[in-house]
Amino acid sequence: MNKADQGKPGEESLSTGSEGPSAGSAGPSAGKLGSLSTIFRFMLPYKGLLVGMVISLVIAAGTTLAMFRLLQPIIDQGFAAQDATEIDIYFIIFFALVVVLAVSTFFRFLFVTLLGERVVADIRKAVHEHLLHQAPVFFEENRPGEIASRLTADTTLIQNVVGSSLSVALRNALMLVGGVFLLFQISPRLIGIIALVVPAAVIPLVVYGRRVRKLSRTSQDRIAGIGAMADEALRAIQIVQAFTREKEEKERFGNAVEAAYRVARRRIIARAWMMALVILVIFGGIDMGLWQGAKGVISGEMTGGEMASFMALTVLIAGGVGALAEVYGELQRAAGAAGRIAELLEVQEHLPVAENPLPLPARVTGEVAFEGVFFAYPSKPDIWALEDFSMRLRPGETVALVGPSGAGKSTTLQLLLRFFDPQKGGITLDGVDISQVLPHALRSAMAIVPQETIIFADSVMGNVRFGRPEASDDEVWQALAAAQCTDFVNGLSNGIDTYLGESGVRLSGGQRQRLAIARAILRNAPLLLLDEATSSLDTEAERKVQAALEELMKDRTTLVIAHRLATVQAADRIVVLDEGRVVAQGTHAELLAGGGLYARLAGQQFQAEAAQ
Repeated sequence: MNKADQGKPGEESLSTGSEGPSAGSAGPSAGKLGSLSTIFRFMLPYKGLLVGMVISLVIAAGTTLAMFRLLQPIIDQGFAAQDATEIDIYFIIFFALVVVLAVSTFFRFLFVTLLGERVVADIRKAVHEHLLHQAPVFFEENRPGEIASRLTADTTLIQNVVGSSLSVALRNALMLVGGVFLLFQISPRLIGIIALVVPAAVIPLVVYGRRVRKLSRTSQDRIAGIGAMADEALRAIQIVQAFTREKEEKERFGNAVEAAYRVARRRIIARAWMMALVILVIFGGIDMGLWQGAKGVISGEMTGGEMASFMALTVLIAGGVGALAEVYGELQRAAGAAGRIAELLEVQEHLPVAENPLPLPARVTGEVAFEGVFFAYPSKPDIWALEDFSMRLRPGETVALVGPSGAGKSTTLQLLLRFFDPQKGGITLDGVDISQVLPHALRSAMAIVPQETIIFADSVMGNVRFGRPEASDDEVWQALAAAQCTDFVNGLSNGIDTYLGESGVRLSGGQRQRLAIARAILRNAPLLLLDEATSSLDTEAERKVQAALEELMKDRTTLVIAHRLATVQAADRIVVLDEGRVVAQGTHAELLAGGGLYARLAGQQFQAEAAQ
């Protein structure tokens, strides 16, 4: 059947799969300072830390300004006093201000740093939680390694801003405003010079700030790509070494690093120009102000103390503007990071969740029905993976799906687990449309042993208990025994508490697969899905595990996918798939007698096994 005859459901799939921005795309606000609103949203729940930070900042800034302003009476009155004791009061006040500054700085650092750590921790948890609910199609379109980089590198940038740069910016902004006010008190005429200097300093901030923002965004994308590339090569280190591709991988990674460096170099040069021009304008203005102030002292229009205080406050303001220029660049980088984080948080789930979900029966029997299902993967919208596919599983029945590679066997499991929705047709579990059931409730009724065994960087106990976290230790051991794992687990260095390494590298392929089976046994779900569950086992281990699986499948609906037909001869029914369609079904004997694809596949396999 041609896809065009079905109203182009592939187009529907593409639109469904593109509801949110991809990991490498730039959202409309990405990189702009408005993206920092994402950070503020996570700051608001911690009003106590925010209030403490602001109060500490105000006190620290005010104290610093007061110390600089105190220079005038110290010079004009203290140094001119006839009695040396008259100056004591000024230095006592100055020391008191120092104490206040030290205490307020302590609390400012404490509140700001704690706020930064807390906000970043919440952002990481929120992004991770959001991603865990995304359908597999999202991770087909976006590299998990790049997403992991966002979760670490980008949030670290945000942490630096919230835990440091934001405080610096607010403190210097307060001192800038307060300093200008005090300068106006000292000399309204000279403040006119400052009024011209500050706007002039803003120009390079705006001009170069835009360039820094764009380059920061590009630099962060390149760094994320580097992280994904390194993760990919290291995870496949045995393949890299087995195919002697070390040199090529080194060159590929080196080229990516150099490309990232070139972007970073352009960003650094732009920031350097921005800071240099700001300093030139600011300190040029200071020079003009001091020049005019010196003339005022000579002419008697200002006292020496006023001149010293004016000079000190001007330097303080200049330093504040310079610091703001530097922080502005950090804020641009953080805005880029926040924009990228916001994209992840705004990604919509690819699968719609029913507003009024239907419950499954209190006791699920495992009756499954596929009715006229048409499905194409979003990455291949013009090719049907399943076409007019219909199949029923009765409660307690064991059904095996067989057929050549690409026939659509694993796709049936993906749809049954609702990782994808079909473009046409429907699937029910115990008579309930699974598209109307909450995904968590649906999947809670199933246990799966996938073809690609997944072992976590955890202990044996942690990996098996992943199937049912509330299970007791005795239940875990029973599952291990049923999966024929007891002997090799007891032989590990720390037994059931042995750490298995990344992806279970400390175990053989067969051992990893038996642990995956133990995990499914422990889950004790009414519907069991086996995707080539014994493909990595030797003959002896396969015989033992097959016996355990047969015991497990009793009184349980089981859907088995198998390439090795010898493992499914005892199935209640065998469904033969070819190019996404059901071409035959029946028992092993019936299918052999009927000839066709199954008989041909069985003959080829049994002859090959006999020849070994």
